[in-house]
Parts: sequence; structure tokens; C-alpha cells
Amino acid sequence: MSLDDNDEGDDETDEGIQPEQSAITGGETDGLDPDEAWMAETEDAVGVVDRFWRSHWNDHFTGAYQSPSVFGAYVAGTAEAPSCGGEPAAPQNAFYCPQGDFIAWDAALMRDGYAQGDSWVYLVVAHEWAHAVQRRVLGLRSVAAELQADCLAGATLFGSEDLVFEQGDGDELAQALAALADETPWTRSEDHGDAEQRTSAFSTGGSDGIGACLPD
Repeated sequence: MSLDDNDEGDDETDEGIQPEQSAITGGETDGLDPDEAWMAETEDAVGVVDRFWRSHWNDHFTGAYQSPSVFGAYVAGTAEAPSCGGEPAAPQNAFYCPQGDFIAWDAALMRDGYAQGDSWVYLVVAHEWAHAVQRRVLGLRSVAAELQADCLAGATLFGSEDLVFEQGDGDELAQALAALADETPWTRSEDHGDAEQRTSAFSTGGSDGIGACLPD
């Protein structure tokens, strides 16, 4: 994926997640070492997702939009890692904490995912931001809430005016939702849905927007 500096889209398509556009890159990461690159990309992702919700909140919801806090990266097991509801932040996880109204992600999860493609960090940030949205207006929980967050993430990324999708990004997003299924807390199927369910939910949001993710 790339940040849209001139509002000129890319008409190429790929065979990944629908809608069939090419995928995501954020800011300039050339010349950065791997850790600097994923951290810079994640900072871009936070800005993209926050701007999307700030711009579109009142299209669907009443009241003023309020961004969640961003704790950002942590190293599990260290004194600096956050806790939520008395539970320490787990390794290989990303989460939204309703008690503190913040989102956080394990540095290893982001680093490893980014190594497979820059779309990963956008997906993780958009999904966890969606949980903050749910808490504000929907109050859903369980697997249904996780799939709804995937749907809202799709609506966010494909609806963002800041992103240009590049060739291969759709495949990266599909792989991000499927390849790690059951292997990490962030992708565990019993509480997030299986790979097919997650991909379908994300595609629904990407194709049909926020409204398709909301209850009738």
C-alpha cells in the first residue's frame, strides 16, 4: 500500500481480497532498517485509520468522534508492557483494551507480519481500532464481534482516501487473515473466526462499506 500524495489511483487489479484493487504501502521506508520500517509503517497506519473514522463517523453514528489512545508496540513479559483488566499483554497479540480505551500490539507480531508484506500493519491497526468503534456504538462481543471488526477494517482500508492499493496487496491481506490462523492469540479461530470467515467479513466491508458491517 502507499499513501496517496496526489489523489491519483492505480487501475491495476489482483486476485486477492475484494474489491479487486491492488494493495497497501504507507510512507517512505526505503533505507530504514527492518525495525524502523515496520514502526514507521505502523505510525502511518494509525494516522490513516484515525483520519478515516474522523471523516466518516457522522455518516453513520451520532455524537462526536473520539480516537482511542495508542499505546503502540510492547515487548511481552517486560515491565513496560501494558496490562488490560489485570491481565498482562500476551506475546504475538494485538488488542483493544476497553478499560483504558487504548490499542497495543506486540512488537514481534508486527515485525514478523510486516516481513511478509506491509499490508499486515494496516490490517492489525484497522481491526483493533474497529473494536474501539464497537465499544462506542455497538457493544458487541464474541466471535461475531471479531468478524464485525474484520468487516469494519475492510471498510476502513478500502474506503480510505489516503491509501493507494498496489499490485499484490489483496493477496497480502488474504494471507494475513489466513496464514497465521490458530497460531497466535491475534488469529485464534475460536475467538476470531476461521480464515474463510475472516476473509469473507473483511471483503464484505471492503466491497460495501461501513453500513454492510452494522446490524439491520
